Amino acid sequence: MEVHQLRYFCEVVRRGTFTRASEAQKVAQPSLSQQILKLEAELGGQLFDRMPRSAKLTVFGRAFLPRAELILRELEDAKTEILEMTGEEKGVVVLGVIPTVAPYLLPPVLKGFSPRHPSVNIQVMEEITSVLLERLHQGSIDMAIVALPVLGAEVSVTELFEERLLAALPENHLRARQKSLRLAELKDDPFLILKEGHCFRDNVIAACRESRTRPSVTFESGQFSTILALVAAGMGVSVVPAMAALPVPGCRFIPIVGKRSVRRIGIIKLRHHFETRAQEVLVNHIVEETRKNTDNK
Repeated sequence: MEVHQLRYFCEVVRRGTFTRASEAQKVAQPSLSQQILKLEAELGGQLFDRMPRSAKLTVFGRAFLPRAELILRELEDAKTEILEMTGEEKGVVVLGVIPTVAPYLLPPVLKGFSPRHPSVNIQVMEEITSVLLERLHQGSIDMAIVALPVLGAEVSVTELFEERLLAALPENHLRARQKSLRLAELKDDPFLILKEGHCFRDNVIAACRESRTRPSVTFESGQFSTILALVAAGMGVSVVPAMAALPVPGCRFIPIVGKRSVRRIGIIKLRHHFETRAQEVLVNHIVEETRKNTDNK
């Protein structure tokens, strides 16, 4: 088994086709395909179902993928660790971020990073918390920005900030002009909420439980933008974090009262994971920028 075969395998998974993978790896497609065939022969199982326009992982491919990613990450870590010994600040950092944070936090926080650290390449994986934790333990990501708490003695946490939860109401709602409200005041309204798997959904359910109310869920989505568009159309009410409360015509945001009316955001890493200089400067930059933005509010 050769390292370049593992790279080709992972590239096909990322790109979805042998053609795009060969272009990304700057190798002729027949050569890449031949190396994948050799890998499959050595493993004794077919890794891909080869379609006319795509390549899909088989059950064997899905089982092999995390192992291949881990091997490549270990090799990358070994190379980076040697660079660290020479004091160089360079390399790849794979950052996981939950979807309810990524589009709102990353642009303002990371926009100044590359000019200051041009030799550090950041790769972002946007996934729900359970997937990011799995990837963190597998070694395919270096760190993740998630909602806290995250349990486990093997995980180290750097808390970044707290943010308010806001009720999202149609502008003609009876309570749309209030300064604040309790979720119990919305118990009779149709509720629009994130679908299962999103940790923010759990935040909302916990806040409702504190208010001794059970939301009447009529719609679930994976995107705040969809939910807010429906709220503005008068189809119900919702709860969003402050960072997602962007101006939407026809929608108003009201602060929620209660002990669970905030969520905490932080960076998690594995305690035993070797921290490179590139990872260290990225964490320091995120901490510096988020706290600067919090102080300016």
